[in-house]
Amino acid sequence: MPELRKDPVTSRWVIISTERGKRPSDFGTEPERGRSGFCPFCPGNEDKTPPEVLAYRQNGSANGPGWQVRVVPNKFPALQIEGLLNRQGDGMYDKMSGVGAHEVVIETPEHGETLAGMRDQQVEDLLWAFHDRVLDLKRDQRFRYILIFKNYGRAAGASLEHPHSQLIATPIIPKRVREELDGAKEYYDYKERCVFCDIVRQELSQGLRVIGENDDFVATAPFAARFPFETWILPKAHHPFFEDAEKHEYVNLSRLLRDVLLRMEKVLTNPPYNLIIHSTPLRETDGRYFHWHIELMPKLTHVAGFEWGSGFYINPTPPEEAAKYLRDITL
Repeated sequence: MPELRKDPVTSRWVIISTERGKRPSDFGTEPERGRSGFCPFCPGNEDKTPPEVLAYRQNGSANGPGWQVRVVPNKFPALQIEGLLNRQGDGMYDKMSGVGAHEVVIETPEHGETLAGMRDQQVEDLLWAFHDRVLDLKRDQRFRYILIFKNYGRAAGASLEHPHSQLIATPIIPKRVREELDGAKEYYDYKERCVFCDIVRQELSQGLRVIGENDDFVATAPFAARFPFETWILPKAHHPFFEDAEKHEYVNLSRLLRDVLLRMEKVLTNPPYNLIIHSTPLRETDGRYFHWHIELMPKLTHVAGFEWGSGFYINPTPPEEAAKYLRDITL
């Protein structure tokens, strides 16, 4: 059973994952693999994954071929769905059982596809799969937060090449999310306005860092971007919860997300990246101060000693220049 342990200095929770236990020899560098060999996510191999918890299919039967999007529990989960939280102390330390949910969203049957190369409808289907799984998991009163993320490319943490995203439900609000929530609430308490709504208004007004927009969303390089070509996609209207978006919003989000990824693919030559959806915690009743959004971070530099030791990030590409490169590229 995994275990959650709390750092007594920073209050950061860490997952000690026994299911993924590794010996020192297991941490050696692995060579890059080609696009050959066995893939458990390809059609016909459905019996090689845990039984699906969601699938969109036009034909076929459950746990068989014929699907467009498929969601399965992670075979090696960071957290496990069974059990009680069992909060307890160990002297000065706090810990609890590693209860949660860890699922894999298999985005397409096509092994060599990319999110940028999919049709708009395929990306929209993926967003609906996220939506449906969040609505289902939020009914579990043990869970406080659901993080949706995608690692693309080995340098970004992807261990399998077949296009997939992941979803992890946790019994605590992660520290990174808590810091963002606290900052947004402090801004709201002072100005009585949502900080993300103000960001949207200013970026659209100035235009310096805007990469693209449509009726519902804007893509922008954040003013204090941590990484080269870091991009945020924000709803223009104030929405605290990703899962509460409407049909037309998912349609427009799928179009803008694909557009941004295509631009990155052309400008940066198909870079590895991390994509994260930040939404309001599940049990939060005050939706006035937080505004869900997507953070997209190409892996172009390495976080090294200074960054880890200080908390500062060094970004060698001004966000205004990054936005211009992405904006001006011809698709």
